[in-house]
Amino acid sequence: MITLRSTAWMKILVVGLTLAVAGSYFVYNSDWFQKKYVYPFPYQDMVFRYALKNEVDPFLVASIIRTESKFIPQARSRKGAMGLMQLMPDTAAWIAQRMDEPNFDPKQLQDPEVNIRLGTWYLSSLIKEFQGNEVLSLAAYNGGRGNVRQWMRQNGWEMSFQDARQLPFPETREYVRKVLRDRARYRSLYGR
Repeated sequence: MITLRSTAWMKILVVGLTLAVAGSYFVYNSDWFQKKYVYPFPYQDMVFRYALKNEVDPFLVASIIRTESKFIPQARSRKGAMGLMQLMPDTAAWIAQRMDEPNFDPKQLQDPEVNIRLGTWYLSSLIKEFQGNEVLSLAAYNGGRGNVRQWMRQNGWEMSFQDARQLPFPETREYVRKVLRDRARYRSLYGR
């Protein structure tokens, strides 16, 4: 039997839960919470320095790092990609050669500065190769430049291609979508 007293407690409980949910929503969406827990930006100085040196959007670099490694310098993928920007050792050796860094050792990929320096150079080279097209450049960063070139030939894509939903690899489709979404959030949080 429901009494007047239990009905009053139920109303208080519902109002309390509603306020708690609303408060949590506002805290979660606050810039402070987003910066601290959802979209942190460690290594910000290095990202800006090397992104600007290589003429790359620093917020794009930050979103790649967040997606690739969650800003963990020792991150390593199952395929062997290493560090913040998850560079494959062979790719990193190729980059170091192009950058005229003859003493490169793959172990250096766990050094945030080395990883960001090489990763931003590589991202810049992809953006140049794909004539500024960020969708194709990010697809190449994730799925390989050879795959992207093949998809372009097979599907008749021009450098103006923008529909990431057409990318054949589901992982690459999601990667491009996520990086571009996160870049917008990094820009809104840190771009002031």
